[in-house]
Amino acid sequence: MRENLAVVLLSGGMDSCVTAAIAREFYELALLHANYRQRTESRELKAFNDIATYYGVPKERRLIIDMGYLGALGGSSLTDKNIEVPQTVHSEASERQAELPVRGIPSTYVPFRNTHLLMTAVSWAEVIGAEKVFIGAVEEDSPGYPDCRVLYYKVFNKLVEVGTKPQTRITVETPLIQLKKWEIVKRGISLGAPFHLSWSCYQREDKACGLCHSCVQRLKAFSEAGYKDPIPYEELKSLRA
Repeated sequence: MRENLAVVLLSGGMDSCVTAAIAREFYELALLHANYRQRTESRELKAFNDIATYYGVPKERRLIIDMGYLGALGGSSLTDKNIEVPQTVHSEASERQAELPVRGIPSTYVPFRNTHLLMTAVSWAEVIGAEKVFIGAVEEDSPGYPDCRVLYYKVFNKLVEVGTKPQTRITVETPLIQLKKWEIVKRGISLGAPFHLSWSCYQREDKACGLCHSCVQRLKAFSEAGYKDPIPYEELKSLRA
């Protein structure tokens, strides 16, 4: 019996897809998605709706919000087309070891994005009586994003505690935060997560590019987990073996 309600931040990517599958084991789902003028905005929105439909989440428990101001602020290659999305560096001898030349925080970081998303999710949770907010943040495999760290969520939960009505008792849950990407794939497979409906590419909406950091992480994760990634790719198909 899933008598309680949880808000899940669902971008439509691999991690948020698995997070929704985890939350669904214990809670009724309310799904939140944000459009913030990211390069693959329409494709991510499709993934959100497809996953929501797969899990039978009714329209009244799907919230799509416009955070276009994040795109207007700029500062990220995900929202500013004048900033190049980092590509992989790989060799013929060791394509499986492809890595991005990232030092420090990469250009794909959207400044303080998770805080904006979580503020909205907590507000909605308070309105609809949800007791949990789930987000698919991953610390170890994230490329240096400061708002994907365990410390960040400890601090944010303290803010929620002091900034909401005492009777709400809302907490933000990060079930994937200390997992590796391949472990997330295995967890998702065990839960029947609809990976075929998800979308992770930072650049393209028809076929995943296979070259951006998100694509490479995803491809390697499926390969290391021993599964074939079900979404179509344009490049680096050998990483899917």
